[in-house]
Amino acid sequence: MTRWQPEADETLLARCGVSFATGVATPVSGMRWFRDTTRRDIQDELPGWPTGPEFTARTKNESRLREGGKFGARTLLVATLGVLESLAGSGSTGNVSRLGQPEESENEVEDFPVMWAAPGTLARTLPWQLDPGRRPDTDRTHLVVTTRRVLVLGLQDDKNATHDEVLWETERSNISTAKRMKFSRYKVDFKLMFADGSWSRLAGWNTNCRDDVTRPLATPPELLADDGLTEGQRATVAELLKRQKGPGDLVISRRPSGHFLAEYLRTSTIDPDYGISSDFSLMGVNGEDVPFQEGDL
Repeated sequence: MTRWQPEADETLLARCGVSFATGVATPVSGMRWFRDTTRRDIQDELPGWPTGPEFTARTKNESRLREGGKFGARTLLVATLGVLESLAGSGSTGNVSRLGQPEESENEVEDFPVMWAAPGTLARTLPWQLDPGRRPDTDRTHLVVTTRRVLVLGLQDDKNATHDEVLWETERSNISTAKRMKFSRYKVDFKLMFADGSWSRLAGWNTNCRDDVTRPLATPPELLADDGLTEGQRATVAELLKRQKGPGDLVISRRPSGHFLAEYLRTSTIDPDYGISSDFSLMGVNGEDVPFQEGDL
């Protein structure tokens, strides 16, 4: 069994199952594209990438007919045409209440790039194994965030024999930020933005997974040692540790709000789908429970 481990000069902050995202708005549902900054398709230019699926965005007429076909009556289609037209404009035909309003209509409704990269930029170096349309069904990819690096690991769907392969890595300084995208089913999408202006739209295994990897990327954490805590904070951390059932890693950080996050990473167990789960306590200066503020989690 080969399990990836951080080096001595870095601290593991998150490891979660991540893949390229998938469109959810009706015109691009189930689709994804790889683009340069002129919206030209570049997937055939990416070195070492195997052939993947080709997608064509649906037109408004196609979207309308698909919706109308569910009812099997042209008269009903005509009656609802005005409603469907307005929903198609929002990119969410039939599920607008669940998905909400697109933040970037050109990238979420009219098109759905999961790679946006000029020649020579970092996003073009991402591994093809992140693409669910190219990798075998038994393969998984995890995004790892440390205080120094960001990595993509490849592994098999086998909880009993973790065999990690480093597929890609870059220094943390090459990541400008990570933005959680509101317009996604189950709230799992996020945009990883690189310092050179390129970006990729990725999706976590679930919302918690997305939040775990984006939190340290959106705001580099200010890590604290135990001797930097107050007596009340040490008591809260002791309670956090007491409820754990297996070995793991404790990471304590000061959040942008001024709150303190004590997070216990269950590093002894790696789930192929999710990655590493965690438990946490969000506390104030005396170890007391505090209400969440933006950026805390």
